[in-house]
Amino acid sequence: MLLPIVQTINAYLSDYVLVILLILVGLWYTIRTGFIQIRCFGEGLRSVFGNLSLNGKKHEKGMSSFQALATAIAAQVGTGNIVGASGAILTGGPGAIFWMWVIAFFGMATIYAEAVLAQKTRVHSRKNHIQGGPVYYITTAFKGAFGRFLAGFFAVAIILALGFFGCMVQSNSIGSTMQTAFGIPSWVMGIILVVVCAIIFIGGMERLAYVTEKIVPIMAGVFLAGGLIVLIMRIKYVPYTIATIFKYAFKPQAIIGGGFGMAIKTAISQGAKRGLFSNEAGMGSTPHAHAQANVKTPHEQGVVAIIGVFIDTFVVLTLNALVIISTLYTPGGILANGFTGSEVNAAGETIAKTNLAQTAFGVAFGTTFGNIFVAVCLLFFAFSTVLSWNMFGRINVIYLFGHKSVIVYQIISLVFIFLGTLASNDLVWELSDMFNQLMVIPNSIALFALTGLVLHGAHTPSN
Repeated sequence: MLLPIVQTINAYLSDYVLVILLILVGLWYTIRTGFIQIRCFGEGLRSVFGNLSLNGKKHEKGMSSFQALATAIAAQVGTGNIVGASGAILTGGPGAIFWMWVIAFFGMATIYAEAVLAQKTRVHSRKNHIQGGPVYYITTAFKGAFGRFLAGFFAVAIILALGFFGCMVQSNSIGSTMQTAFGIPSWVMGIILVVVCAIIFIGGMERLAYVTEKIVPIMAGVFLAGGLIVLIMRIKYVPYTIATIFKYAFKPQAIIGGGFGMAIKTAISQGAKRGLFSNEAGMGSTPHAHAQANVKTPHEQGVVAIIGVFIDTFVVLTLNALVIISTLYTPGGILANGFTGSEVNAAGETIAKTNLAQTAFGVAFGTTFGNIFVAVCLLFFAFSTVLSWNMFGRINVIYLFGHKSVIVYQIISLVFIFLGTLASNDLVWELSDMFNQLMVIPNSIALFALTGLVLHGAHTPSN
C-alpha cells in the first residue's frame, strides 16, 4: 500500500523537481562565480594533491582539509558509483551517463557554494566541537519560524535518508555481495559491521577522520587499477563505448523505446537522480564534512570540494560506466532491457537485478574473480559511506535534540545497519531515495538566498 505511494512521489521528484533544482542551482553558481569549477580547478588539485598525506595530524577540533575531503568522498563514493551507474544505464540507456556528467559539471559549482557556506556558518559547540552543515546556513538565510521549519525539515530528512535507511541500503549491498563472492552469510557480515562501526562511532570525529583518510585513497586506487586493466583488455571497444554514450544521450528512444520526448526525459532524469546519489552535490550532505576543515578561508575548502565531485563522477563513476559498456556492449547490439549480446546471455538474472558491475568485471576477469573484485571494492565503498553518513546524521541529531540524544541515535543506526544485512526490500530503497531527494529542496532554497554570502564571504576568514 505504501510502496506505490512512495514510488509515485519519487517519480515526480526525480522527473521534475530534482532535475530543475539541480540544474538551476548549478547553472546559477556557475555563472555567478564565473565558472569557478574551471577557473579554480588547478588550485583545487594543488590543494588536494600538493600536500597529500595518509597520516594527517590529530587536530584539537575539526579536521585537516584533506581529512574533510576524504570524509566527503567517503560519502560520495559508495554504492551510487557501482549500482547507481548500472541503474542509470539500464533505465535511461548509456546516454544517461552523459547527463550525469552535465549534472556533475554544474554540481561542482554547487558544491563550492555548499562548502563555503558550511565554513561561514559553522558554530563551535560544547568542548569546542565544530558543528556545521545546511541547518546552520538555512537558519542564517531565513530567520524566525520559517527558517527553523526548513532546517528541521532538512534535519529529519537527512537523519532518515542517510543515518537510518541509507546505512541499511549500504550494509545490504555489503552483505549480499560478500555472500555471493565468498559464501559468508549476510548476518555474519552484519555482526562484523556493527562491531567495527560501533568502535569508530565511539571514537568520534577524530577516529572517523583517521579511518577515512586511509580508506579513501586505497579504495579508489584499487578500483581504478582494476577498471583500467579491464579497459586495456577491451581497448578495441573503448572508442565505440565513448561514442555510444554521446550517441544515445541525444537519441535515447533507440534504446529506451517510445517517443523522443519521453525517452530524453527518462535519460535526463535518470542522469540527475543517479548523479545526485553519486556525487551528492546539491543534496546538502557533504557540507557537514567540509565544515570540519581547518582552513584559512572558506574559498580554500570550496575548491577542494570541487575536486571531490570530479573524482567521484568524472573518474570513479565514469570508469565503472566505461567498464560496463565496453564489456556488455558489442557493435552488433545491446543487451536485455536495452542490451543484447552473446557475451552476457547467461547473465540475464544478474542484469535484471542491476548488478551490472559484477557481470562486467566477470566478463574480463572471469565470473569468480569478477565477483570477488566488485565485492571487495563495494565493501570499502559502502563501509566508508556508512561512516560518513552516520556522522552527517549525528550532527543533525545534535541540532534537533542535543548531545545527550547521540547515544540513542547511534544504537538505532547500528540496528539499521544489522537489519540491512538480513533483508532489504523495495520500500526501504524507495524511502531512502525519497528522503534523499527531499533534502535537496530546503538546501537549494538556502543556496539561492545566500548567493551574496558565497560570493563576498569566500575569501574572508573561516568561523
